[in-house]
Amino acid sequence: MQTLGISNSEPRTDNRLKTLFWPAIHTGTDADDLGMQGYWICAVVAVLTLIFSIFAGHPIAGFLVLLFYYLGGVGVREHSLYAALLVFLMFFVETVAGPSVIKVFVCVVLLSNLRATWLASRWKPGSSEAEMPIRLNATWSDKFSEKLPEWLWPKVRLIYFVFAPSFLALVIMGLARMLMHAPAHTRHF
Repeated sequence: MQTLGISNSEPRTDNRLKTLFWPAIHTGTDADDLGMQGYWICAVVAVLTLIFSIFAGHPIAGFLVLLFYYLGGVGVREHSLYAALLVFLMFFVETVAGPSVIKVFVCVVLLSNLRATWLASRWKPGSSEAEMPIRLNATWSDKFSEKLPEWLWPKVRLIYFVFAPSFLALVIMGLARMLMHAPAHTRHF
């Protein structure tokens, strides 16, 4: 099936840990894998943030953050540098506002994701080795991570380009307001 170009069976050129923290692109499959990796990272962050927001008693804010991260992940899957930058900036702001070891780790992964998206967005196929693989549609995972972003991103891209920076600005203003009104002994900075 690889000869026909309908299989993603081409081996990765780097190991998973290196790809997570210092991605490189040597083939079209690498560029596609980095997009999918970024998509899944953003989807997991979106779902976890929603869950924590619901437990904190802020389901509406949690839903907005879910939209922010998930649609950002869709943009990352489609190699949007703008979406990757906004996702990283939002999580960086959240990490600075309430740091933890897990948040710092995820922030580093999202910074690596930003670099990966930058590399993938500049990837220029010029040979048969550089061609992007065909997106599969066989399993639910394929439908969710390969076909849905390809279908959804053109429809929500312009909305996301307005929603995401506006939402990020509101979060930053809210955090600044909280810091200004917090007693001096409780400020973290």
